[in-house]
Amino acid sequence: MLTFGTLGAAKIAPGALIAPVKENDNVTIHCVAARDRVRAESFAKEHGIPMVYDDYDAVIEDETINCLYNPLPISAHKEWTIKALRAGKHVLCEKSFALNATEAQEMADVGKETGLVLMDAFHYRYHPIFLRAREIYSSGDLGDVHTINAAFHVGGPIPETDIRMIYETGGGVTMDIGCYPISWVRHITAEEPVEVSAQAETGPENVDTWLEATMKFESGATATTSGDMRAGAKFTAVLRVEGSKGTMVVNNPLVPQMGNSIELTIDGNTTTEEFPRRPTYSYQLDAFVDAVTNGTTPLTNADDAVQQMALIDRCYEAAGLPRRGTSI
Repeated sequence: MLTFGTLGAAKIAPGALIAPVKENDNVTIHCVAARDRVRAESFAKEHGIPMVYDDYDAVIEDETINCLYNPLPISAHKEWTIKALRAGKHVLCEKSFALNATEAQEMADVGKETGLVLMDAFHYRYHPIFLRAREIYSSGDLGDVHTINAAFHVGGPIPETDIRMIYETGGGVTMDIGCYPISWVRHITAEEPVEVSAQAETGPENVDTWLEATMKFESGATATTSGDMRAGAKFTAVLRVEGSKGTMVVNNPLVPQMGNSIELTIDGNTTTEEFPRRPTYSYQLDAFVDAVTNGTTPLTNADDAVQQMALIDRCYEAAGLPRRGTSI
């Protein structure tokens, strides 16, 4: 049995962990900690969590749990993930995994040292829609892929007091939602780009509210990724791949439980596939359980998280912005 503790009464936790746990007989949640005890107690009561702490260390030290969910602000990921690993807990860490690739590597090193599961919570990678998209791409049915467009846009405005708008906590659209199209491109191609250029708009100083990156790959493909949380941005979650023989459009690989499809056009003939609306987070928890129980290597392992953060660092630098975690 996997027994979780969770740090913080985060808004993402009900969908990302609590709901999936309820449909998984191999997992339970024992405790939650928040520095605002009243908030933690309210959260625990609402979700049926038996133990409440107002001290993160108390969760780490609780011998009842063997797994930790870390949805804290990104600036707190490294500290508490490493503490949990050293205390013998497997860790499911929210994305973005760390402030930068250097931090991510430190976390990955401790994961290897302890031999425990350390998983980056890019949940979409476990859903059948993305697995099928990758299968189509790698089959060669699209011919020589030349152009990829990936976009995730969610309109603001977001208050400047929100942690997503604060540089020191790891704020910025690329850290929050723009990381998804970057990840889609990395994993649909199974390549890391050889060239990266980027442009951005900022709200608060050094905090990107829109960032578009262009990536060139050794295979010859060019990809454009964009994340947008400016006021008025229309919801968009789409991955489009164009090749010499056809085009693939993956609609809503991020939250396919809200509706999804893959439109595949080959030699002028279009077919559409739809996929289960079971949430991505449920597939992710299944993979985490499998990794802990059977020793399988998750798709979103710590080594992959290091590569993801390295590319985010490159995007920031190309856009003339400091990578997160850099003193300014």
